[in-house]
Amino acid sequence: MPTPRPLSRRALLRGAAFIALAVAIGPHLAFAAAPVAATLTAQDQADLKRVEVYLDGIKTMQALFQQTNPDGSTAEGELFMSRPGKLRFEYQPPVQMFIVSDGNYVAVDDLELKNVQFFPVESTPVWFLLREAIKLSGDVTVTRFERGPKSLRVTCVQTKDPGNGGITLVFQDDPLVLKQWIVLDPQHRVTTVALVDPRQGVPLKPEMFYLPTNTHDRG
Repeated sequence: MPTPRPLSRRALLRGAAFIALAVAIGPHLAFAAAPVAATLTAQDQADLKRVEVYLDGIKTMQALFQQTNPDGSTAEGELFMSRPGKLRFEYQPPVQMFIVSDGNYVAVDDLELKNVQFFPVESTPVWFLLREAIKLSGDVTVTRFERGPKSLRVTCVQTKDPGNGGITLVFQDDPLVLKQWIVLDPQHRVTTVALVDPRQGVPLKPEMFYLPTNTHDRG
């Protein structure tokens, strides 16, 4: 992977929007219009069902990631997921930050500024990936479905609150593997997270997903 460009403080916080700050740093559209669902063929519906089954089958996952921020700067690190509810991003230097979800809240721990911010999981674009049962319907609306050569792209928003932003999941197909997600925040800024060598079924310690109580408690 290419060497990350140094991040300014502002760029770093914007980059963190893909998981926790999308609502906090952008205007919340409390009266956003209801989302328009994608028109799906029978094949599309069958593929979406495959995606649901695949995502629901992820109990634990570990992967390297590369994050591309709205200003073009990049950061790298390692991702850990334990469903339901738990997620952790550990950034490599020079970024001094980690992000963790315990299933109820997401904590963004800025180790350089010695500051921790907390956000409800439901206010983040990836909330539905952490649920006990994953459904791409009901409180999730699929607004776009695309099929490419051995790839699928699914764009979703929260049905009741599309102003929280949207997320596009990118899958390698045959076999189905989550390779990337792209977040559009409330200010229409795009952050991309590419997964490298994702591994499922890995043992993960519960304490990795404890929320920090101070800037020295990293779980």
